[in-house]
Amino acid sequence: MAELVFFTGTMDSGKSTLALQLDHNHAARGRTGVIFTRHDRAGAARVSSRLGLEVAAREVDDATDFWEVVAAERRQGRYVDYVVCDEAQFYSPAQVEQLARLVDEVEIDVFAFGITTDFRTRLFPGSARLLELADRTEVLQVQSLCWCGRRATHNARTVDGVMVVEGEQVVVGDTAADTREVAYEVLCRRHHMRRMTAASARRLAEVGEGMLDLG
Repeated sequence: MAELVFFTGTMDSGKSTLALQLDHNHAARGRTGVIFTRHDRAGAARVSSRLGLEVAAREVDDATDFWEVVAAERRQGRYVDYVVCDEAQFYSPAQVEQLARLVDEVEIDVFAFGITTDFRTRLFPGSARLLELADRTEVLQVQSLCWCGRRATHNARTVDGVMVVEGEQVVVGDTAADTREVAYEVLCRRHHMRRMTAASARRLAEVGEGMLDLG
């Protein structure tokens, strides 16, 4: 029986690596799949992992209709056994429902990968719908670590080196109109609540050492 499976974890937990490995394993058994992504770090129409792996993919945008994409593949004589959906948190709830329909009505396996919450600790709409509809939700066992060594559970956004908890849910960096330096970091809940990133903790430690030297 086909399934809709949602693999989730914080940043740095190996989601894209697992997505590529899963695609490789299924393709090696003669199954035909399609890989989708949105806003990958490597640019449009790419799935990349922090380990250096990278493959071509189909870029999802607001107009993407997964049901129509698969139908078009079939009209061209290409049977689709499964789809891999990376960065699925950026998909719309309607697109997640399209994926569920592919599972239920066409018996296509759907493997979705993504984080659940944003830098504000709020659920992404796509992830929320996946949690509601998935046959299974798998939390990745590779633990990301906060700078303090505890298990990281939250994704933090920094703008020009300062952690922020307000702003647009999705920010695409490196644009001509935006000269800010936007970065992301994983933190434990304690340090996310305190807005204490690795850089701010380092600065605090340096101030403490300076005060000891003055004393």
